[in-house]
Amino acid sequence: MKWSQIYTSDMSYVSDSSSLNKALRQQYLSLPQGTFCQVTYVWIDGSGEGLRNKTRTMDSEPKSIADLPEWNFDGSSTGQSEGHNSDMLLIPVCMFRDPFLLDPNKLVLCEVLKHTQEPAESNHRNRCNKVMEMVKDLHPWFGMEQEYTLLGVDGHPYGWPRLGFPKPQGPYYCSVGADRAFGRDIVECHYKACLYAGIKISGTNAEVMPSQWEFQVGPCEGIEMGDHLWMSRFLLHRVCEDFGVVATLDPKPMTGDWNGTGCHINVSTVQMREQGGIEYIEKAIEKLSKRHAEHIRAYDPHGGEDNKRRLTGRHETASIHDFSAGVANRGASIRIPRQVGQDKCGYFEDRRPAANCDPYAVTCVMAITCMLEEGEDAHELE
Repeated sequence: MKWSQIYTSDMSYVSDSSSLNKALRQQYLSLPQGTFCQVTYVWIDGSGEGLRNKTRTMDSEPKSIADLPEWNFDGSSTGQSEGHNSDMLLIPVCMFRDPFLLDPNKLVLCEVLKHTQEPAESNHRNRCNKVMEMVKDLHPWFGMEQEYTLLGVDGHPYGWPRLGFPKPQGPYYCSVGADRAFGRDIVECHYKACLYAGIKISGTNAEVMPSQWEFQVGPCEGIEMGDHLWMSRFLLHRVCEDFGVVATLDPKPMTGDWNGTGCHINVSTVQMREQGGIEYIEKAIEKLSKRHAEHIRAYDPHGGEDNKRRLTGRHETASIHDFSAGVANRGASIRIPRQVGQDKCGYFEDRRPAANCDPYAVTCVMAITCMLEEGEDAHELE
């Protein structure tokens, strides 16, 4: 019987590959590579949620995006093209240090284009970048709070009893202890990997449901938000792969009296950050109230269907059908932090985006609603 098939009532399945000899692996990884550089291209697949990657050798370390060649891949194997015309283009857009292969090796986030040079259907970055260019004078800052849940490879929450359930929610949020915090090794390794890579990760904590965690990325300006969050997700999945577990971004991984999983977004412009900025925050919230349905459609990859399971009005969420806002209210669609209410400037938090949202789609619709002047039309960018 394989090791990964052995379990007790308090043990989760882990993958076969996690039991491979890591010391032997390190022996090979530590071999010198001369002047050559391994560059791993990362992209979003046709699901709008999955990430794919492949690696190439370059003769020397690239110093900027300009040093990286375009590449291609078989889009028929990623849900992005038909087999009879399958080549899709990879356009490097953002480069990071590689925390797995170490310097001088690189990770490169790419946009996906069709052979016609048009953006693939799952490429929301292209339009987002154009919108961010339109609002760049407002210096939009975003921070996103990425929640996720750790699972065994059998889909059962990591650390949960095989039979029955753990104790009800209450002792797990920001918890410590072997009976309350499951998978901290993964969380801390991911954090260090993000810092090494150059991702603007700003914190992490255990969340309300056991085996549920969160990390925060930002503040990032403009298009940088989506770039850094997507690469931080890639690092999360890679770290979990090494440990033999799965990180799911499903917005409601467990039915019943358990919290869902979101990706709250914090938003501010230079006007909101200045003295008296609460006026601009309130104007933005008023605009958001008029486009609730449009935002819900943009806040998960399935037009709001995923969020229906999460935004129920329970478990620190507002109902998907209603828009609401309030100071320090975690049950509202939009929360104004207590300190912001006191200082009369700062930022606001939109609590509606699902954990599996595309940050490009979320920041794009946020900029269109809150930051474009009346009369400016972003639909021409389609």
